[in-house]
Amino acid sequence: MTVGCVARKSRPGKARLFVLEEFAPYRIVALGHAISGRLAQAYRDENLTIPEWRVFAVISQDKQVAARDVVSRTPMDKMTVSRAVASLEGKGFVERATSEADRRVSMVSLSKSGRALFDRVAALAVEFEDELLSSLEPDERNGLIETLQKLETVALE
Repeated sequence: MTVGCVARKSRPGKARLFVLEEFAPYRIVALGHAISGRLAQAYRDENLTIPEWRVFAVISQDKQVAARDVVSRTPMDKMTVSRAVASLEGKGFVERATSEADRRVSMVSLSKSGRALFDRVAALAVEFEDELLSSLEPDERNGLIETLQKLETVALE
């Protein structure tokens, strides 16, 4: 899919027309989907799905993560996260334990083999990001990060 952008200005008092290819939310989702699909090639060889990678990435950030917190930190629903955690556990990449503070809470962590796999795939992901952003000048990269932060703040209000 090619998404082009044509700059346009609305005249004062005149309603702006909806043009899908120029609609920022659509373009952001389309770009995210394209990037996610390309990045998936990096971990497909490791037998990981997109939901598994997302869960893997969240779990890797802490020694242990409450399973319910994985849901809040990913753009996926509870059932998708639950299936991904179960699949990663079945593959021996994550371990589940009951929280000592609250027996109702399930804690998830990377196993030794999970950490090794994550480290390999994360290196590929960082390499992919570097390649993706290589067309931007340093100030453009910084501007992109700042813009994304502003949009996230507004979208999550």
